[in-house]
Amino acid sequence: MKYIIAGTDRPGSSTLKLSKYIQGIYKSLGEDVEIIDLLEVKEHLHTGPHYGKDEPGIRPYLDKIAQSDGLIMVCPEYNGSLPGVLKYFIDHWRFPESFEYRPVCFVGLSAGMFGGLRPVEHLQQIFSYRNAFMFPERVFIMASHKVINADGEVQDEAIKALLLQQAKNFGKFTKALSSAKLDANSVIELKKKA
Repeated sequence: MKYIIAGTDRPGSSTLKLSKYIQGIYKSLGEDVEIIDLLEVKEHLHTGPHYGKDEPGIRPYLDKIAQSDGLIMVCPEYNGSLPGVLKYFIDHWRFPESFEYRPVCFVGLSAGMFGGLRPVEHLQQIFSYRNAFMFPERVFIMASHKVINADGEVQDEAIKALLLQQAKNFGKFTKALSSAKLDANSVIELKKKA
């Protein structure tokens, strides 16, 4: 299963609304995709052991990441970068299995004119450093407060088309990696057999 990471803990965020919209796209393509909402994850980030320790509250989220067929990162821009809660969550992921050979795609959004370009590039630095497979078709949404309405519907036809194209092609990308046994889950299985 693929997971959409709604990259902020802000209540009622456009990020979560957009994540639900993207989930609907995948569902229309016949793929079941689950959302990891950082508002829910947040309460488990501040209890118990940290950084790589398998604390029970956060374990289900870490298991989902480490077993995913692919990750769809939906990231808003906060002060020229990604939200701290998203980086803190990523810092809890198990290494190397959560990152290496894991297919990842990116959607950025911001109220400003760059559409979340900076936080997506910062995320790409993290995932590149940790040897993930990064899908090259990124989507950036400028003036997100105008593009995504209160009901979570995307109002811009060009953005709708880009999100649909990304979902279709990310599906092909993950299938190609899996069929060649190059994706994270295949590599983990091969290491177990070795």
